[in-house]
Amino acid sequence: MTSATPLLPEITSDQIKQLTRSQCLAQPLPAPILSACFKQSPEDFQVDELLEVGLSGEGEHLWLLIKKTAMNTSFVADQLAKWAKIPSRDVGYSGLKDRHAVTTQWFSLRLPKGKLPDISFDEFAKAHLTTATESIEVRQQTWHSKKLNRGTHKANRFVIRLTDIELNPKVAAAPATVDEILTLISKEGVPNYFGEQRFGRQGNNIVSALEWFEKGTINGRPPHPKKSRDAQSLLLSSARSAIFNQIVSARVQLGGWNTAIDGDVFNLDGSGSVFCVEQIDQEIHQRLASGDIHPTAPLWGIKNDKVSEAAKALEDKVVSQDAVLQRLAQGLEKKQLKTMRRATRLAVSDFSWSWTTEQADKPSLVLQFTLPTGTFATSVLSALVTHLK
Repeated sequence: MTSATPLLPEITSDQIKQLTRSQCLAQPLPAPILSACFKQSPEDFQVDELLEVGLSGEGEHLWLLIKKTAMNTSFVADQLAKWAKIPSRDVGYSGLKDRHAVTTQWFSLRLPKGKLPDISFDEFAKAHLTTATESIEVRQQTWHSKKLNRGTHKANRFVIRLTDIELNPKVAAAPATVDEILTLISKEGVPNYFGEQRFGRQGNNIVSALEWFEKGTINGRPPHPKKSRDAQSLLLSSARSAIFNQIVSARVQLGGWNTAIDGDVFNLDGSGSVFCVEQIDQEIHQRLASGDIHPTAPLWGIKNDKVSEAAKALEDKVVSQDAVLQRLAQGLEKKQLKTMRRATRLAVSDFSWSWTTEQADKPSLVLQFTLPTGTFATSVLSALVTHLK
């Protein structure tokens, strides 16, 4: 029996699960691992921000490379502001990092007089922050003339440890079979799905988005014009992500997530550039096969005029056949968001892996890979594991 969602009784929890659970999305191949434990400790999920900025060593902005355990980015930024006795707006960072992880990233602090606080940040952290499960340390420190702005870094390096692994006997009778699929992923990539975290707990962001689109309220209250901007932005992103995932899933089922469909819009690898062609010729097929370009699916909105023919028909069909997707699409259009395009394929760079045998009957698997910003490591894991615990 399914239950209705609060504030929107006509939508069931099963409908929301179908749209937001990774295991409900199609994969090119059956997952070789039936179940595995993930994030049992912060050390099981390590992320290093890859930032390519030539730091001058001069200027009014102090740049700190910080390694932190079990602390999110916003919390550390607030603590840096307290340490330096500056407004939070004068602390810069490029991306938001998970709390339940060991992460390394740069921060910048605007110190107009170029004067450092009386004690180091490590000393400040030791006195005020560190608990038994949390830790933080400055790995590098220098000066620069500019603030670190959001979205400056282009990629993240991941080290992920999966434990208590149970292989899928129908697909992988031994780790060697998993290795074959990992090799295939390193060559062909995975579907570029948004991760479940984009949708909030139990998919609540989708329910909240519909409430906002149709009733003008968020959690039963009118949104504040200024204070609710971040919340509104998150709901718009969640709605777009749900539609995108379902269109990519449909393409996976048709075998067209990494190949061309008539009318496709293509993305140049490593960029935000998109383009159309009058005819899909051998050159396009070769560029797709080499990973130089990728097919795209829409981040829904108005003016979806680049896509045409079979590709457009598929996108429209996916939305029209699902009542919740229809309502999300209508809400996004009413908000006058312009359609954007996102690659349907995620290339996995510098991919390596190793097996360990802490438990004789259930080995562990350590994965190392690099992904561009705005993509999800869980997309790689979902191609490998049916049930992540």
